[in-house]
Amino acid sequence: MIGKQVKILFLCTGNSCRSQMAEGWANHLFPDRVKAYSAGTRPSQVHPLAVRVMAEAGVDISHHRSKDLSAVQGVTFDLVITLCNSAKEECPLLPGTHKLIHRGFPDPAQALGNQEERLESFRRVRDDIKDFVQELIESCLK
Repeated sequence: MIGKQVKILFLCTGNSCRSQMAEGWANHLFPDRVKAYSAGTRPSQVHPLAVRVMAEAGVDISHHRSKDLSAVQGVTFDLVITLCNSAKEECPLLPGTHKLIHRGFPDPAQALGNQEERLESFRRVRDDIKDFVQELIESCLK
């Protein structure tokens, strides 16, 4: 995939946390080489704690919205990455997709506890997704 902009779709169930974070990281870390999108198999809304922890890391996803696959219809992706088991099972075959990858992450929206404990769960997932996105894209761009 050297020499061209890589198009990536991050897919999870609600398109509220994990896929939004992954889209934000990919576009933030590789703005000239990657065009990342996200969608959900059953979209809901972008979780406010996802927006908050990404802002703490210097990535603004406050303008993101939760969307389903129809929002990216017609886009040919180099990579489709499912970020939860549910999305992996429900992921349709997307025409023109070159590669499908699954890497599950815990859903921080399901975290229990007080506000600080929930924020810590979001931060952990945010950081794990950043590491995954960075390693994946760097290997694709070689």
